[in-house]
Amino acid sequence: MKKTNSVYKICLIALAVVINIIGGNIALWLHLPIYLDSMGTILIAILLGPFYGMLPNVLSGFIFGLTTDIYSLYYAPVGIMLGFMTGMIVKDQKKRSIGSLALQALWISIPVSLLSACITAALFGGITSSGSTVLVQLLAKTPLGLMGSCFVVQFVTDYIDRLVSLWLMMMVIQKLPLSILMRFQQNRV
Repeated sequence: MKKTNSVYKICLIALAVVINIIGGNIALWLHLPIYLDSMGTILIAILLGPFYGMLPNVLSGFIFGLTTDIYSLYYAPVGIMLGFMTGMIVKDQKKRSIGSLALQALWISIPVSLLSACITAALFGGITSSGSTVLVQLLAKTPLGLMGSCFVVQFVTDYIDRLVSLWLMMMVIQKLPLSILMRFQQNRV
């Protein structure tokens, strides 16, 4: 039984990495102001807990960084924090109301956005491959400055991205068979 659970976890993490890469590429190619590269991470964090939730974004960021978007490599700490925060905050899959999802997305987005804004401002001067770079550059000329504009834009885009991703992954979880859900709930770490 334990070996079967390990196989399920490995397969689910691999699926999450693929979901992250596909979502991230779609957002990158369409120059969307949101990222869509963390849906798989959110799925794993909800199903398996915070420690497993830290893996998919690191793995997909590495693959994404080597193939499509080099900036992804620098945001590995953001993916780790996202997986951990999501696993800690979204423990109950029964809380599916828009209000609870909005609140959960808010609590996840604040620390993740702060870390991401620091990386964007310090390493890249506010210029990255995302569609929100234009907004950062416009706001950087205001009294907010570079760091403030990075945080404001990062928070808004992260919040929308987390809300969309949480909602989509809750819909996916809702469609999973009860036997699979029970297997993961018993082994959540």
